[in-house]
Amino acid sequence: MLAYLTEEALSQCINTAIREDIGEGDHSTLAAIPADAVSRAQMIIKDDGIIAGLEVAKRVFNAVEPRLKVTLKKQDGDVVKKGDIALVVEGPVRGILSAERLVLNFAQRMSGIATRTNHLMTLLEGTNTRLLDTRKTTPNVRVMEKWAVHIGGGTNHRFGLYDMVMLKDNHNDYAGGITQSVQATHKYLKEHNLNLRIEVETRNLEEVKECIEVGGIDVVMLDNMSPAQMKEAIAVIDGKFETEASGGITEENIREMAEAGVDFISVGALTHSVKSLDISLKAF
Repeated sequence: MLAYLTEEALSQCINTAIREDIGEGDHSTLAAIPADAVSRAQMIIKDDGIIAGLEVAKRVFNAVEPRLKVTLKKQDGDVVKKGDIALVVEGPVRGILSAERLVLNFAQRMSGIATRTNHLMTLLEGTNTRLLDTRKTTPNVRVMEKWAVHIGGGTNHRFGLYDMVMLKDNHNDYAGGITQSVQATHKYLKEHNLNLRIEVETRNLEEVKECIEVGGIDVVMLDNMSPAQMKEAIAVIDGKFETEASGGITEENIREMAEAGVDFISVGALTHSVKSLDISLKAF
C-alpha cells in the first residue's frame, strides 16, 4: 500500500465527506423510503476511460450502511467503456440512496484523474521519464486524488510540505539565492535530525550551474524551459542530480520534453483541471 493510503487517512476523508453531505440526516430518503425496504442498484459507466474509486465506493457504502453488500464487476485501473457495469450494491435502500452521491462524486473525479493520467502515460511510452502529480489538489481529498494518479499509472510526488524539501523560486528569492537557500536547508535538516530529499527549482542555466556549485541536492527542477534549454541543462548536470521538467507541459509537447532526457515531468493539471468521467447509479 502507498505510504499515504492508511486506514486512518481514508476513514477521515470518507467520514468528513459523509458529515458534509448527510449532516443530521438524509431527510428526503428518511421521508420517502420505508426503513425495511431492500433492493439493489448498479453503477453504470457512461464514458470510455479508466475506472478508479471502486474500492472507495465499497468503503463509503459500508460506512453509511454496514449491511450493504457491494460486488465489484470491475477493478480500479480497468479500462471501461460506455455501458459497462462497474459494481452492484444490494441491501437497505435508505443506505444506497444516502451513499449514492458520495460514491459517484469520488468515482467520477478519481476516474477522470486516472483517465487523464493514463492518456499522458501513453504519450511517454518508450521513454524513461516518469509522470508526476503535484500538490495542486482539492483540499481534504488529496489522498483520493493522488491515489487516482497512481491507479492511472502515474507516480506520486511529495504528498505534502513535510515529506520532502522543495526550494522553489520564492524560497530562493526570499533566502537571497539558491546557495543561501540550500545551505540553510542543510543546517535545518541537521539540527532537526531529518533525512529528506531536496529539490531545487531553477529558471535558467545560471541557476542550474549554481545548483552544481552548491551541491547537496537530489533533484533539479527545470521550470518553464524549452526542450532545447532542458537538453543543455541536462548536459551540464551530467548525472549529478535527477531532473524534473515543470511548467507549460501540454499534450503537444510532453513527448518532446521527455525525449530531452528529463527523469520526471510534473503536471498539475492531472488533479486541478480534469474532466470527471460520467458515471451513474441506477436501481434495477
